[in-house]
Amino acid sequence: MPFSFERCPVDGLYEIVPKRFGDGRGYFLESYSERDFFAAGLSMRFVQDNQSGSVKNVLRGLHFQTRHPQGKLVRALEGRVYDVAVDLRCGSPTFGRHHGVILDAERQNQFYIPEGFAHGFCVLSERAVFAYKCTDFYHPEDEGGVPWDDPALGIDWEAVLPGITKDVILSEKDRNHPAFDRNARYFDRNGVWLG
Repeated sequence: MPFSFERCPVDGLYEIVPKRFGDGRGYFLESYSERDFFAAGLSMRFVQDNQSGSVKNVLRGLHFQTRHPQGKLVRALEGRVYDVAVDLRCGSPTFGRHHGVILDAERQNQFYIPEGFAHGFCVLSERAVFAYKCTDFYHPEDEGGVPWDDPALGIDWEAVLPGITKDVILSEKDRNHPAFDRNARYFDRNGVWLG
């Protein structure tokens, strides 16, 4: 199989590393194969690809969509990012917990985040190009989020990017998300919006 699929400590998350074939000319890899993903139990269907470019200290997140939740397969095409997912699925054994992965264009690793999670990333390199496949289309009226630095989530961004808390570059929207609420009903176990 041209991929390794590693389950993460938070239920539903996977880190995926494609097999890379290289020689003096460069390299080749498969970044996605429905057959191999389905064989690994990841039977999602992607409908949209997105890409963004950002400079160091940009932090995007933590975002989710409500009535049209998106599963995402994310990777860095250039540079390095610290990518974080927070489980917002009520009844999940890992509700409220997060997991982060450093995505590196050299390593070509990917992170799969199913529906029902908040998601965000910060840029570790001078510049990064970030790409993601989505299981639903983007609906701007369905945007939701929780603060990237919410103490209830306990995400230690400083451990991977010292100084980020004072040097972070955020959008106005990402400065104003409502606090994470452990008693809120965000999504059900299947990632369907309950709010």
